Amino acid sequence: MKCLVVVAHPFRESLSSALAASAAEALRQAGREVWLEDLHRDEFAAALTGTERASYYGRPYDSSAVRPSIDRLVAAEGLVVCFPTWWFGFPAILKGWFDRVWAPGATYDHADDLGPITGRLRNLRRTLAVTSLGAPRRVDWLALRRPAPRVLKTAILGAGAPACKFDMLTIYTGLCSSLYLRLPAPVIAERGRRVS
Repeated sequence: MKCLVVVAHPFRESLSSALAASAAEALRQAGREVWLEDLHRDEFAAALTGTERASYYGRPYDSSAVRPSIDRLVAAEGLVVCFPTWWFGFPAILKGWFDRVWAPGATYDHADDLGPITGRLRNLRRTLAVTSLGAPRRVDWLALRRPAPRVLKTAILGAGAPACKFDMLTIYTGLCSSLYLRLPAPVIAERGRRVS
């Protein structure tokens, strides 16, 4: 099974980075082929270019600047996305990854009449999103109705990989530091290491 692990946090010593490293190591130990994309370390350019945007509804989409990322996503059977939730949404770099990599012609096709789109990620069977959130659970669930998982499940996976099973782990305020301190020492020590 080919698995893509994506981490979107500027600090290598962050909980998101440690959890991504732990997930990648666990998948590798289970015999999976793992690609790790650390968006900050790889200096992923989040801004959708004018050429990319102009080609969004044209054929074909200009994917030249992000082709390796698209190829890994298209080949992946499993996806793990580790990120902090900031302002109840994705960090800008992860939003940019979705804008540029989850692209028309690669992950979905537009209908000719601009009707419903058709997903193309037929290999992607499972997605796990792992996030930390500074607000209490009640605010996320009751006041805002969990915006990050709704966007991931309904808009992003719903469009690109509608048959994909989606799970979400949200670590709420107060739990982040205690969970990080309980991670095994090798995971914390190796959190910045690239997994091949």
